[in-house]
Amino acid sequence: MRELSEDDRLALLRLTEQVGQIAQKLEQLSSTTMPLSADQGSASAFRFEGSDYGGKLETKHDVRGEDNSERLVRASRPPLPDPRLVRKIIRQRQLRARFFEGDIFADPAWDMLLDLTAARAEYVRVSVTSLCIASGVPPTTALRWIGQMTDVALMQRVDDETDRRRAFIALTDKAADAMARYFAELGAGSATLI
Repeated sequence: MRELSEDDRLALLRLTEQVGQIAQKLEQLSSTTMPLSADQGSASAFRFEGSDYGGKLETKHDVRGEDNSERLVRASRPPLPDPRLVRKIIRQRQLRARFFEGDIFADPAWDMLLDLTAARAEYVRVSVTSLCIASGVPPTTALRWIGQMTDVALMQRVDDETDRRRAFIALTDKAADAMARYFAELGAGSATLI
């Protein structure tokens, strides 16, 4: 299996987002023409169950329509930020070390969350070693932070199927959702804020 180039990853990301938008439109069209009844279930032919490709996670809410019938409405959560924006923020954070002592601004948890957010949006796996480097602190400190953030369900350890000596770290859905909401709250001008 070959690694995807940056252009391929971005094209895949755009395609995934477009498929998600099409699925959402189809879902809206089908829900306006045929309300779901309780015995029809909540599964959708237009939604990838249990996935969050493109950073979109959905929650379901029962609401009453104008005709007082119950319908299932999906509240779309914001997508993950553009990985180029996250990588730019990471570079800006690292730039401070050229002018100030690195220990002054050490925030390994945030640096790791940013790195994992960009990696998730790029569909790239991050090894424990790589994440330790991204944290900007000594490996023992980084491993302690990884353990703490795994304990609070912000990160999850994923064993490498081909090499049992290696493991990857990924954001949990809970953390990805929180990061997506954080960047959505910052808004489109977030690149100039950081």
